[in-house]
Amino acid sequence: MYDRILLPTDGGAPAEQALETALDLAEQYDAELHVLNVVDTTVFAGEVETGPVVEQFEQTGSTTVERLVEGVRERGHDRVVGTVVHGRPHSGILSYAEKNDVDLIVMGTHGRTGLDRYLLGSVTEKVVRLADAPVLTVRYHSE
Repeated sequence: MYDRILLPTDGGAPAEQALETALDLAEQYDAELHVLNVVDTTVFAGEVETGPVVEQFEQTGSTTVERLVEGVRERGHDRVVGTVVHGRPHSGILSYAEKNDVDLIVMGTHGRTGLDRYLLGSVTEKVVRLADAPVLTVRYHSE
């Protein structure tokens, strides 16, 4: 049913928790698990020297992806790919999913509602509305 599953991550706890669900599904369907970090370069003003900041974001994204990929491999699932791309988070996720023929996107969410959701926006909500592939959201529960 699923050959390629995408787990977008920003390194936060909701994405970490969603990894468990994504990995369970990848193992169940013997699917390739794609771990993706999108470096949001759109938040910087045009006149500011952003090179070092973008490099730091890239490094953080790469470290996060590598850590998750290694954790997946340590659990015995070798069909895993890690990638870092640039752009707006929701656009980067959607573009990656389309280019890689992803069958399912698994995303962690805080489950914010009301004013918090309005003020902060929701990458997950945008992906759910715009993705061609099904999106499984995993609501974060702190221990």
